[in-house]
Amino acid sequence: MADLSPFGVRAGAGTLREGEGVVLPHVWTEEGVLAAPATNGAQVLHLAVALCVLNDVYREARRLAVPVEGVAVTADGAFDDLWVSKGIGYDVEIDSSADPARIGLLLEVVDEVAEIPRALRAGADVRRREP
Repeated sequence: MADLSPFGVRAGAGTLREGEGVVLPHVWTEEGVLAAPATNGAQVLHLAVALCVLNDVYREARRLAVPVEGVAVTADGAFDDLWVSKGIGYDVEIDSSADPARIGLLLEVVDEVAEIPRALRAGADVRRREP
């Protein structure tokens, strides 16, 4: 996994759930997801990407019959001086006995279907609502 900036986060589940952080309930694993850090808005934005990808790895692995014992996702990015995102990158580690080609296919499918990355790539419009 990549070295993280002060805005980077890691979410891990199953055999790749390690370290300290916030434990979040998880439909795919009994122990939940361990996510950290989550102390500012930039980290929470990146955590949304990491959690979405992690969940979708489990979901799509089940659909594709790829055995998964653990998943860890790091997500990180930078901002310019006006706090405009320069983009978000993520890395995925999967603990699986599956053939590397099957894992590669799983990662391609997840990159295509993961909802939060798709929403961000499309350029979500965010505005304060008037009372």
